[in-house]
Amino acid sequence: MYIQTVLGKLEPQELGVCACHEHLYVDLSRVKKNEDTCLQDIELVTEDLESFAALGGKAIVEVTNEGMGRDAEQLAEISRKTGLQIIASTGCYKDPFIPDDKKKWNRDQFAEWMITEIKDGIGETGIKPGVIGEIGSSLNEFKPIETELFHGAIEAAKTTKLPLSTHTTLGTCALEQINFFQKEGLFLEKVIIGHQDLNTNDEIVLEVLNSGAFAAMDTIGKENYRADEDRIRSLLTFIEKGFEDQLLLSSDLTRKSHLKSFGGQGYDIVLRSFIPALKSHGVSGSIINKLLVANPQKAFSIG
Repeated sequence: MYIQTVLGKLEPQELGVCACHEHLYVDLSRVKKNEDTCLQDIELVTEDLESFAALGGKAIVEVTNEGMGRDAEQLAEISRKTGLQIIASTGCYKDPFIPDDKKKWNRDQFAEWMITEIKDGIGETGIKPGVIGEIGSSLNEFKPIETELFHGAIEAAKTTKLPLSTHTTLGTCALEQINFFQKEGLFLEKVIIGHQDLNTNDEIVLEVLNSGAFAAMDTIGKENYRADEDRIRSLLTFIEKGFEDQLLLSSDLTRKSHLKSFGGQGYDIVLRSFIPALKSHGVSGSIINKLLVANPQKAFSIG
């Protein structure tokens, strides 16, 4: 078993405190028509990551993929500058972010491309992705191209044994994604269903967890979507029901305005604010270690 980072392979136990779903070099402005969604200043990002590292952060799963402004060499540079372990992604996001040259692709084309990146590296960089993600469905539906993309991602995951991390728009279609994976015979213990802290129906998230998949509580600090206190209430429910080994945490920064230098929450929001709040609710140190360290080691190990 190993974890693939932008600077090479790691033993899983070397990963340390890990944010499961972040963006360090991303550009969504092509679709969103908003310059705030172009976050590609590595000096500012590196500066913001200092407090994440100072609070014990060691690793980041960077789920920016093709069509979102992905640049593997910039991620390697950030890794070298900060000393953080960074895991890069292969795949595409969702409609309408899929690049023009792939908008008419079928599942086999998506699968072949992802498998090639996993085996040979991203473009000409030689840098290998360590996760397939974030693979997305739209609000309450799968667009036709997303169905092809999911099939391709499933085939790539089966062939290469890489973990597969998803995007659910505002938490929707989580069970539909699970059903998709089950029907295709994908090993769910290496699947991370994203944005389940935006899914306010705890019963649905419990069904996701019952399937064996990980549920990512990964938009922490984005209180314009949901109050963190509500996220904590749901998380406590999942822990009480015995799912402490399948939960992951992160904050999903995608905008310049999310950085602390612009008045935002910063990459350290989980460690600075959310973890102390969990402790105040009586969550034990051993469970917090699972959320931050042991669960990411399991979720993102390959083999």
